[in-house]
Amino acid sequence: MRLIRKGKGKEAKLSYLANALMENRHGLLVAVDVRHASGTGEHEGALNLLTAAGAKVGATLGADKGYDTKDFVAALKQRDIQPHIARHTKGRRSAIDGRAARGKGYAMGLQIRKRIEQGFGWIKTIGGLRKLALMAPSKVRGWVTWTFAAYNLIRLGGIGEWWDPSPT
Repeated sequence: MRLIRKGKGKEAKLSYLANALMENRHGLLVAVDVRHASGTGEHEGALNLLTAAGAKVGATLGADKGYDTKDFVAALKQRDIQPHIARHTKGRRSAIDGRAARGKGYAMGLQIRKRIEQGFGWIKTIGGLRKLALMAPSKVRGWVTWTFAAYNLIRLGGIGEWWDPSPT
């Protein structure tokens, strides 16, 4: 278990992070990775999800500014996956070149990427993940997986117009 100290004089807290892989067309979550929080955990988890999902050459990956690092973008390019990562331009140089950022597909990818935030918001509020009382990694993984599955069911109901789901 990893204890993370949030600041000087603050107590250490057990922390996990979750990565999710979403398909763009319907906003369904296709894979989830839960691991102990660390400095490189998000990047490692994302690359593991791409491997597990069998991402093909020419696929795109949308992500937030936290993924805009030279190592991560290079790992995507090595796999022939197009990075549609929000550019981190304050105080440092972005790993996404300006030519790629001007493309129409890049702009669309950034708009669609925001859909995954809806899923994370839902699992934190409705799914109870904001203050999860579980500590064992296997139990946390199970809870996260089942909660994302429930989110997908709600999402499917709205896509198929079987019911009018709450705003997600």
